[in-house]
Amino acid sequence: MRYLHTMIRVSDVEASLQFWCDALGLEQVRRVDNEKGRFTLIFLAAPADRARSAAERAPEVELTWNWDPEDYSGGRNFGHLAYKVDDIYAACQRLMDAGVVINRPPRDGYMAFVRSPDGISVELLQEGAPLPPAEPWASMPNVGSW
Repeated sequence: MRYLHTMIRVSDVEASLQFWCDALGLEQVRRVDNEKGRFTLIFLAAPADRARSAAERAPEVELTWNWDPEDYSGGRNFGHLAYKVDDIYAACQRLMDAGVVINRPPRDGYMAFVRSPDGISVELLQEGAPLPPAEPWASMPNVGSW
């Protein structure tokens, strides 16, 4: 398992970049503007972490800006923690065996979401290419919010 990033929703991209980059000193690693989904993702890293290779890249901060205005009350601006796993199906089975609800099953063989006992959303991503769709995951519905 490898820790990837922490996602934070922002309401003002410029003010956020001024804080995270200009004031705090993080650097923009990459940016994704998704017109269809109407959102922008901006990944930030500490300067010393940018020098690492892709294989050993340190965790990043993901700023998510949803283009349609939204009030982020009750901690909604904090999104999730993300981890890459060697086998998403095995990881989800281990979690289910421990009594954890799989809120967003890995129907695509690539991505799943669970929540901690305190309601913190955790994203699990398959290392490398997605696994072929498999049961019971392929037909498992979403449960609650993630």
